[in-house]
Amino acid sequence: MKDFRQIKVWGKAHDLTIRVYQVTSTFPKDEMYGLTNQIRRASSSTAANIAEGCGRGGSAEFARFLQVAMGSANDLEYHLLLAHDLTMLEDADYYALSNRVIEIKRMLASYIQKGRRIHYLMPEIETFLMAP
Repeated sequence: MKDFRQIKVWGKAHDLTIRVYQVTSTFPKDEMYGLTNQIRRASSSTAANIAEGCGRGGSAEFARFLQVAMGSANDLEYHLLLAHDLTMLEDADYYALSNRVIEIKRMLASYIQKGRRIHYLMPEIETFLMAP
């Protein structure tokens, strides 16, 4: 079990979620249960899935939760674009948030790739470790 607070991508996703809540507080009130909610949920889901993956047993399960986090990050990226195109999100906020999402997605992709390599090599590693 890993402490999710020690994982750099979780920290970036958490900080992004806080910023998303601040920015979306200025959205129209009639969007509270629409786009505002979607953006907030996608953002918090990214960080939450990283944290949940840390509490799971092995690297394969952790990688699976990182993939779910990646899906949430993609969802967030689209909803930020939609909010920008609907003029609910100013250019500066959109570009700053979008760049942060892209950075998080790159980091997640790297972790997922490493996890796949470790999972793929695991039978060989276990055989080596159990050899007399």
